[in-house]
Amino acid sequence: MKQLIAIGVLALAALAPISGPAFGEGAEDWQRLDGPGVTQSLQDVELKYDVARQIFYKSGRTLYDSGRPSWGYWAVRGDQYCSQWPPSNGWDCYDLERHAGGDRFRFISETGYITEGIIVE
Repeated sequence: MKQLIAIGVLALAALAPISGPAFGEGAEDWQRLDGPGVTQSLQDVELKYDVARQIFYKSGRTLYDSGRPSWGYWAVRGDQYCSQWPPSNGWDCYDLERHAGGDRFRFISETGYITEGIIVE
């Protein structure tokens, strides 16, 4: 559960893990983002997951809401998206990839767990 919450609205206890690319998509359809790309892509953006939403504020705060709002922090460390959810002091980090279409992201944990979100317009 800690890993799921750490991702924020990615925090997807109720979401099923994605074991591979969606039908008809290849690895070439996804681009891994570097640190500046992570910042530029998430800053002041809202993502929708299967059962939750997450807003990444420029200030470094993040709001994850799956029916019950949860406030945390997000930052870029190296080339990864990282999040921290009080009362924990620890940070969990994830690789971030953006789909070639530009409106979808996937967060990849160090164990290979993938959480996908789409930009809310």
